[in-house]
Amino acid sequence: SSLFAFAMRLVTHNFLRSNVKGATTGYPLGVEATEVTTEEADFDAEFVRRLLPKMNYGALREAARSVVATELPETPPPPSSGEEVDETFLKAVHHAILEVHVVEGALVCPDTGRRYPISNGIPNMLLHEDELS
Repeated sequence: SSLFAFAMRLVTHNFLRSNVKGATTGYPLGVEATEVTTEEADFDAEFVRRLLPKMNYGALREAARSVVATELPETPPPPSSGEEVDETFLKAVHHAILEVHVVEGALVCPDTGRRYPISNGIPNMLLHEDELS
């Protein structure tokens, strides 16, 4: 078991939003990573295929670009585009969402600029009392 087994993955980032006072949508959060590690995870094409429609693909694409300089296609290829293309795409998404771990850095609210620190792989999304809406 790795030291970073519970470090923040981009799949987690995709479901987080800022609830700080003044935020209109609070989504998607920007990612400023100062320490990133990758750890191989077993590839499960069906898991990635089922998870993808639940995620905001644009936010995932931007986070992958900013954290690990991984370029995902602008739009996901249609399932009918062929099994090989589909598998290649799913492996790229799998890598971005499950194998990339943000160990240190910050998540940034797009509306207010409020920074949420990531320390030892854990994003601290707690708000101070005066920041509650």
